[in-house]
Parts: sequence; C-alpha cells; structure tokens
Amino acid sequence: MRIAFTGGSGKAGRYAVDHLIGLGHRVTNLDLVPLDHPEVHNLCVDLTDAGQVFNALSGYAGHDELDVVPDRDGDGPIPVPSYDAVVHFAAVPAILIRPDNETYRVNVMSTYHVIDAAVKLGIAKVIFASSETTYGVCFAAGEILPEYLPVDEDHATVPQDSYAMSKVVNEATARSFQARSGIDIYGLRINNVIEPHEYERDFGRYVADPALRRRNIFAYIDARDLAQMVERCLLTDGLGYQVFNVSNDDTSVAITSAEVIERFYPTVPIRRPIEGHQTFYANERARTLVGFEPSHTWRERFD
Repeated sequence: MRIAFTGGSGKAGRYAVDHLIGLGHRVTNLDLVPLDHPEVHNLCVDLTDAGQVFNALSGYAGHDELDVVPDRDGDGPIPVPSYDAVVHFAAVPAILIRPDNETYRVNVMSTYHVIDAAVKLGIAKVIFASSETTYGVCFAAGEILPEYLPVDEDHATVPQDSYAMSKVVNEATARSFQARSGIDIYGLRINNVIEPHEYERDFGRYVADPALRRRNIFAYIDARDLAQMVERCLLTDGLGYQVFNVSNDDTSVAITSAEVIERFYPTVPIRRPIEGHQTFYANERARTLVGFEPSHTWRERFD
C-alpha cells in the first residue's frame, strides 16, 4: 500500500512506520520533524494549513515516482499515484506542552484537514489516533473514577481538559465525514504508549506504587502492539466508522486486578469478571473486529 502517515516521527508513529515498511508498504511521513529512516520520504507539513494538507496528500511520495509514467490516452496531465490510506497520528500529545487553546486548535484543525482532504481525494481509508483521555479520567482535576469496569468503547466520554476535548471532537468529525463519504474511518483510543526500554526504566516504580497508574486506568499499550493494531486496521475493510480501545491484555501493575479493585475501585460497578492481571481497559472490540492480538507484556522483563 501507498500510505501517508502523519506524525511518523513521534513516539508511537515511528514504531508503526517501521512496522509498515517491514511489511512492504510505502510510507510518506507528514511531520514537522523528519524521521531518520532510510526507506521513509519525509514531507514537512503544517497540518493546520488546509492547503498544505491537500497538496501533500495529492502529491508525489518520492522522486522515483516522477519516472513512473502510466500508459494514457489523449493529451491530459500525467496522473500522480493516489494514496491507499492515511494514518493520522500527529498531534500535540498531551496537556501542559502548549497553552490549552493551542493544543485544542492544533489537534482539531489538523484532524479536520486530514480527513477532509482524504475524502475529497478519494482515499478509501483513514485511521486516526484518539485517546484513553476521552473517558475523562487521565487529565481530570482531582480524581474521577470510571463509571464501570472494564472501560469499553460505550463508556461516556466527558473529559475536562483541552487535549481530551480535542480528541472527542475529532471522533465526532470523523463520524460525520464517514457518514457523508461512506469510506472506512477508524479511531484508535490509544492507552499509555510504552516503548520497550521504558519497562526497565519505569515499571519498578509502578510495582512499588500502583497508584502511579491510576490515571491510565492501570493499563498500557506496547508501541509494537500498537503498530500491529494499525496493520490490522489497514487489512480490515468495510467497518465504516469505528472506534477501538487499544491496550495490552494485562495491567501495568504487579498486584492482581482484584487487589486493584479493592484498593482503588471499591465503589465502581463491575460489569463482568476481571481475573488475574486482566486489563481494565477492554480491547475485545479490536480483537473481534480487526483481529488484534497483542503479544507483548512488561512482565517478561521482571520474571
């Protein structure tokens, strides 16, 4: 596939880009910061500028495409190859990096421009990064508990902060574009992304103090498994508009899930049994609809 990937230089993006290239796809990285990868063409794009986005998604993916001239009749212009899919990960990635209004503006407008251009250019699939923060727990002022456990995609999304607000708006934008166009648009409510080196660096603290993971609903997603989720979404057609929780199967703390409930969620309704170290951030929809099968766990580093 010929894939336009926004934010491919970021923490999650670079794992997904490398994974997709390893599968034989061609990836153009649309980012303000280039990705140092020998097989990636970087295109510096300000995604808050609609013209730049439209131009980038309708342009060449590298100098070699200048020499690919298809057979054609008549004297019309030589067509530029079309992207098969857009993966949109670019964003201000959290609160307290830029002022709240700028975080909201950048995230909302960039997503609108990307999906708008994709629809108008006839690109058949868009995958975009939403967030665990949409559930209102992560960046809340004070403590907000989930309405029930495990948290699935039907849980209310009523956040308090500018970052999570932008993600909720982006989901509404995506749903509206999908209703108009009929293309596949999948949103990934990504949990806390963990790179492999962060297990040894950080998880000893989480073992010692599980409360550090309360704002992430005690969950996580390995960056390599998130890359696999992107792959599975690219391979799965015909779902229309969907949002998926993306998490690993286990919690990010050493105590059992029953102990987590007893210490942190004693008043929260439990909708189904949660056994062993099973995650509180339900990923069954991703497993069922696109065949997501996370294969990594932080516990391998601590056994």
